[in-house]
Formats: sequence, structure tokens, C-alpha cells
Amino acid sequence: MRAALFQMTSGIDPAANAAAIVEMIARAKGEGADMLFTPEMAGYLDRDRTRAAATLRCQADDGVLAAVRDAAAREGLWVHIGSLPLKDERADGRWANRSFLIDDTGAIRATYDKIHLFDVDLATGESWRESSVYGPGEQVVAADTPWGRMGFSICYDMRFPDLYRALTNAGATILLAPAAFTVPTGQAHWHVLLRARAIEAGCFMIATAQVGDHADGRTTYGHSLVVDPWGDVLLDMGETSGLALVDLDLSRIEAMRGRVPAIANRRPIPAQVTLA
Repeated sequence: MRAALFQMTSGIDPAANAAAIVEMIARAKGEGADMLFTPEMAGYLDRDRTRAAATLRCQADDGVLAAVRDAAAREGLWVHIGSLPLKDERADGRWANRSFLIDDTGAIRATYDKIHLFDVDLATGESWRESSVYGPGEQVVAADTPWGRMGFSICYDMRFPDLYRALTNAGATILLAPAAFTVPTGQAHWHVLLRARAIEAGCFMIATAQVGDHADGRTTYGHSLVVDPWGDVLLDMGETSGLALVDLDLSRIEAMRGRVPAIANRRPIPAQVTLA
């Protein structure tokens, strides 16, 4: 499988973000890619909630999604949109942070809403409260592709290994973790968490990231990664935006799982802890 990763610096103009993704779909196809992967919040990245409320649309009316679907069909390329912020039909009015798997005819094959929401106060003075704006997803999602079963996660999800345990128990062999990581947490945890998730799952991990200084004032870490089932980093895109391609030898999944059969050796963990 030849994977193309688009490391983005998404801004507050959905049309501009959509145009950038459409351009990269064509470039990726021209360079022989089988599938293009984008980061979390690929279509719109804005922490000004008032401005975002006036800009966001529901899934049926989202212009970025429509443009990407058209381009995927035109170029005959599978696309994973890491996520789009969308107005949802939740009773509490919160929005959705939703991934999309789009096939080479432009059809939506799967969607996933981010389960774990990032609520934190950092020592730098930054404060994030995702749960005040976004509602959590309630379903673990995996989908079949011509290259194997892909398991979905978004950004902060990577800190919760139970999600990946469920995905690999369901047969996932490629894990997706699009992100918009802050710089301090990225420097401390990005590489080690993604390598750990790939190793314990015996899976490829594709983690496409936002990077750089954004129009809403935030800075993201970058370093989009592809990690193989042994934990080796096949691609690290560093701190510049752009397109990169990497070939995945899918036979390594079975080979690495044979060397360390952690999935086959799993046992149910009792819910009750014995205090000695």
C-alpha cells in the first residue's frame, strides 16, 4: 500500500482548506498513492467559538466534505479525512468531531466521532475544553478497505489503549490517529504513544497531524508519523506542511504478530482489583 499524508496548517477559511485538500488528492494520485490521509480538523480549525458557530455546517451541507468526495471520485483515490467539525443533531447542541473514510467513487464508507475529549489546563497557560463544544462519540468503528481493516481514532484517543484493544479484537490491522497536537504535549508524548500503540496492537499506525502557526492563534506540533507493527518509524514529516508518501509492506503485520503474539495471548482482565 502506498499511503500519502497531507500535513496541514488548516485555517479559518473552509473553502481554502478544501482547495488545498483537493490539490493534494490530485498530487497524491499522480505520485501513485492508493490513499490520502489528512489531519484532525482538516476543513476548519478555529478556537473562536462565535466565529465557528457562524461557519460550521451539518454533514449534509458541509462544503469541504462535498469537495473532497468529488475529488476522490474524479481522481479515483481513497481518502481519509482525519476529521471535520460539524454541527450535529445532539439535543444539547454540541458539535461533532467526525472522521470520514471515502472510497475511490466518492462514497462515504465509514464515519467516526471522537470518543475522548481533551479537557486540560496546561502549565503554559493554555486551556482546552473540548467537551464544552463537542459531544463525545459513542461507537468504536473499523472499516474494511482493499488494504485491510482500518480502525479509527482521533488525537486524544491515542492515550486510551482500551480503544485500540477493541479495534484489534475486531480485526483492525491499520490504525488511524489524525491529530492537532499542542507543541508541549507533542514534544513529550507524541512519538512514544504512537509507537506504543503500534507495538501493542501489531498494527501499522498512520497519524497525520496539523502543524505550525494557525489563523486562530494556536500552534500545533506536526511530525505526522507512520509506524510499522514493530514500532519502527517509517515516516516523520517534521514541522513543515506538505505531502509525503510512504510504502507499507502489509506482510509485516503477520510477521510481527508471529514474533510477539500479544493479541493471541490476550486474556480478559477482571474488573475488580484485589488489594493485597
